[in-house]
Amino acid sequence: MTKKPVQNEPLVTHIYTADPSAHVFDGKLYIYPSHDLDHDMESNDNGDQYKMEDYHVLSMENVSAPVVDHGEALHVKDVPWASKQMWAPDAAYKNGKYYLFFPARDHDDIFRIGVATSDNPAGPFKAEDNYLEGSFSIDPAVLVDDDQKSYIYFGGLWGGQLEKWQTGEFIQDAEGPDPKAPALGPRVAELSEDMLSFKSEVKEISIVDEEGNPILAEDEDRRFFEGPWVHKYNGLYYLSYSTGTTHKIVYAVSENPTGPFTYKGTILKPVIGWTTHHSIVEFEGKWYLFYHDCSLSDGINHKRSVKFTELTYSEDGTIQTIDPYANQD
Repeated sequence: MTKKPVQNEPLVTHIYTADPSAHVFDGKLYIYPSHDLDHDMESNDNGDQYKMEDYHVLSMENVSAPVVDHGEALHVKDVPWASKQMWAPDAAYKNGKYYLFFPARDHDDIFRIGVATSDNPAGPFKAEDNYLEGSFSIDPAVLVDDDQKSYIYFGGLWGGQLEKWQTGEFIQDAEGPDPKAPALGPRVAELSEDMLSFKSEVKEISIVDEEGNPILAEDEDRRFFEGPWVHKYNGLYYLSYSTGTTHKIVYAVSENPTGPFTYKGTILKPVIGWTTHHSIVEFEGKWYLFYHDCSLSDGINHKRSVKFTELTYSEDGTIQTIDPYANQD
């Protein structure tokens, strides 16, 4: 199925899509979204309404060309260790292979991160028998750096269970830090050369203000909630993420891929729907933000649609804030 894309309009309308990870492979744009099922269920903070069970890969020859849905790339039934909820994925290319990183609940109902491989960026992908040892929580994003070192970023609060891992072990009834304490940061680990395991220990990323003070848990306009993404611009690492309860995409900058990152500002204002999740990619000399909202479903939180818009940097390297509905009646 194909459809010509329009900025700030759903890329596809035949299925619900969310959490887009966009990459340029073989000179084309490939988008790896999650796939919202069309069902009726009330939302809760545990995310039970997000019943996604497979992934489709989308592609575009360019930002004006029709969008191609390459069909099912991976299904939960083909992942031995997973039980349900195939949430936000990401993809990477290395060693002549394509890698799909994805979260899912294991058979103990704990979120883990798995990896699947393919010779084709559109899939289908074959999952490894086990999840990445030492992985937890959700929203993996992978950066293959200029020196070919690879880093995986992940984490999400509430349904994503990040706050349950503060001691290094899963504690079911654990709550987040005190409001006056530093907010929980996303996690990062260097990946092994074959991309199938962690090469380093998992580290918590520190996000600080311009004075070097940690962003606090009560600072819901700036603190990390979920959806980490890291890209490079002019030699600097940009960590962007969702604030969750205040529904913004914000960003912080570092000279190091593992941080600490200094908070800089807002990329995307709140969209229709509760969740907000994104990726940033350079293509044919321009930068683009891929994101989702719930406009196609009239605001139903678990029926989302992927969109994109151009992203602009100021001369000082800051990102100009985007209002996705600014030019709509």
